[in-house]
Amino acid sequence: MRLLVVEDDNDLNRQLREALEEAGYVVDSAKDGEEGHFLGDTEPYDAVVLDLGLPVLDGLSVLERWRRDGRTMPVLILTARDRWSDKVAGIDAGADDYVAKPFHMEEVVARLRALLRRAAGHASNEIAVGDVRLDMRAGKITENGTTVKLTSHEFRLLSYLMHHKGRIVSRTELIEHLYDQDFDRDSNTIEVFVGRLRKKFDTGLIETVRGLGYRIGEADG
Repeated sequence: MRLLVVEDDNDLNRQLREALEEAGYVVDSAKDGEEGHFLGDTEPYDAVVLDLGLPVLDGLSVLERWRRDGRTMPVLILTARDRWSDKVAGIDAGADDYVAKPFHMEEVVARLRALLRRAAGHASNEIAVGDVRLDMRAGKITENGTTVKLTSHEFRLLSYLMHHKGRIVSRTELIEHLYDQDFDRDSNTIEVFVGRLRKKFDTGLIETVRGLGYRIGEADG
C-alpha cells in the first residue's frame, strides 16, 4: 500500500513517514499544499495524511480540489485539538477521518489501517483466502496457522493482492502502489516477487491471468 503524507513540520513529517514505513507501507511526502496537491492529483495513492495548516495552499483547499477533480482516495486530516470548526470543515470537504494534534503515532497508523480496510470493502482486520490469512493489525501472514516469513516487498505485494482479492490486478497497478516515486520501477521485479511467493505457500495462491495481471481468491459476497 502506498501512502502520501502532507505535513509542513519537518520533524512531524519525518516521524509520520518512519512510523508508516515501519508499519509496512510505502510513503511519499510533501511539505506544502501545492506539492501535496500535485502528488495526490498525479499519483495513485491508497490513502493520504493531510495537515490542514499548510503553507502555499492550505489543506482544506487541497482536499476540496482533489474531491472536485474526482480523486477518491481516503484522506485522514490532521488538525489542532481546539479547532473543532476545522474538523467539521474537513469532513464536509470530503475527509474520511481526522486526528487532533498532538496525537500518538499508533492512533494515526490504526486509523489509516481502518480507512484502507474499509476502502477495500473489508469489515475486519483479517483477510482470508483459503488457509492463508492476513492479519492487518499484526502485520503478518499465516498459512494453516503458521506464520510465513516474507520480505517487506513480498509482504506488500501479497497484502495488496489480498486487499483486492477476486480482482485482476495489473503489473502496472502493483508497481504504482508498491513503490515510492523515486524507486526505479521495473515490471520484471513484480514477476520475481510473485515467483518467490509461490515457492513459500503450499497452495496455488496467486493466479496469473495472461496478458492482464494477477488475481488471488474470490471476491467477497
